[in-house]
Amino acid sequence: MSIRILILGIGNVLWADEGFGVRCVEAMAETHALPPNVRLLDGGTQGLYLLPFLEDTDALLVFDAIDYGLPPGTLKVVTNDEVPAFMGAKKMSLHQTGFQDVIATATLMGYRPRDMVLIGCQPAELDDYGGGLRPEIAARIPEALCLARETLARWGVTVSDGRTASDLLANPAIRQAAYEQGRPSAAEACRTGDARFFPGQRP
Repeated sequence: MSIRILILGIGNVLWADEGFGVRCVEAMAETHALPPNVRLLDGGTQGLYLLPFLEDTDALLVFDAIDYGLPPGTLKVVTNDEVPAFMGAKKMSLHQTGFQDVIATATLMGYRPRDMVLIGCQPAELDDYGGGLRPEIAARIPEALCLARETLARWGVTVSDGRTASDLLANPAIRQAAYEQGRPSAAEACRTGDARFFPGQRP
């Protein structure tokens, strides 16, 4: 019987390179034909709401932006027991601690996936509200997908070119191309917050 595999992208697309994981699963859906035992999920920042998906999973592959302390754009793969340690090594946003909690809770409940792989990318920029991936980070997506295909091959999954439909991805209106091309200019929208509330600023 085929193992149940979940390919999960987590992160916040509203904060520049934080969206790396989500953009990876979107790209995989657009370029790969996956068999029925493999599911693609945009996990966003859902945290513990992802638990039911792990309960139905034998093998988990995660894409995420991870602060490894390496040069921007560096990809690093960690596996199994290393995964929760890296997910919480240095919190960049709420979703990382949240997903570490997901793995811990799944372990306590007895249904943590027996195989886990994390494909992480060192971000270049996070403090750009509404911003897209930096070019050097977006350029790593094809390599990240190659690493994912290698992982799937080890799990006995044959992947071919094509597309995979999934109702577990974000609305097309916030997919990468639509989101980044529709972004207002810096003159039209403050990209770091409301200037009226910055320390030292006066109305």
